[in-house]
Amino acid sequence: MHSFLSQDSYDTVPIKRAFPANWFYGSRFYFFPRLYLSFCQLGKSARGGLLTSEQQTFYSEKNFRIIEQSGAQIHLRGLNHLSSEKGPFVLVGNHMSSIETAILNAIISPRIDFTYVVKNSLFKVPFFGRAMTAINAIGVNRTNPREDFNVIMDEGKKRLQNGCSVLIFPEATRQNNFQPEHFNSIGTKLAKNAGVKIIPFALKTDFLTPGFFSSEFGPLHPENHIYFEFGEPMAISGTGKEEHLKIIDFIKTKTSEWGKKDTSQSGTPSLAKDR
Repeated sequence: MHSFLSQDSYDTVPIKRAFPANWFYGSRFYFFPRLYLSFCQLGKSARGGLLTSEQQTFYSEKNFRIIEQSGAQIHLRGLNHLSSEKGPFVLVGNHMSSIETAILNAIISPRIDFTYVVKNSLFKVPFFGRAMTAINAIGVNRTNPREDFNVIMDEGKKRLQNGCSVLIFPEATRQNNFQPEHFNSIGTKLAKNAGVKIIPFALKTDFLTPGFFSSEFGPLHPENHIYFEFGEPMAISGTGKEEHLKIIDFIKTKTSEWGKKDTSQSGTPSLAKDR
């Protein structure tokens, strides 16, 4: 079990890459089959709508190990903020790749009971859809913003009133670089409406980038470290505009800092060529 489950921060200790990963030069041929198998096992556990928090953490931590064994170096900060106060909370952050959904449960579930806001099409994905149903995720269509807003407000408030935190990616779609103009204020609105605090988080997961034929099966970039950082819980005052701007500034500052760090470490731009 990873030490980050009981610590406030975590950094991957460089390890010898698993033999198959070396053989395939750290390629997708090692990474994706193992990750897919993990999601299959998760889906089977979720059959019938049953999936415990312990199972979520177990399979998410398994994904964590697979990613590290594929050459990734992962850095976690601010984990203490997830348990510094009694929730539930609304959690909001930027969205970059499927790495997030693969490992966020390992990071968050031991500290907070939470669920996701996801697009409805994900409920139809084999195995993964079962898991989303089992954790009572909130589905939106992303074709009618007003309708989606009402669903998140109504269903999100219900989850929060039942003690379940709600995690939202306000950008809706994955972005290679954080774009504040696409980061809407749905999180602060839900937190204000439900009378709970909001926890911002920033991430950089371009270890995996979109592929030419599929955004899900892209190239791996071990030179791009994986970063997650959680901020302090914030109460929403007034319209929530001030808190929304603080969240944007937090994410913008962190992603910029990490991008410069990766560039200085590798001597090349953060998004490297396909490999």
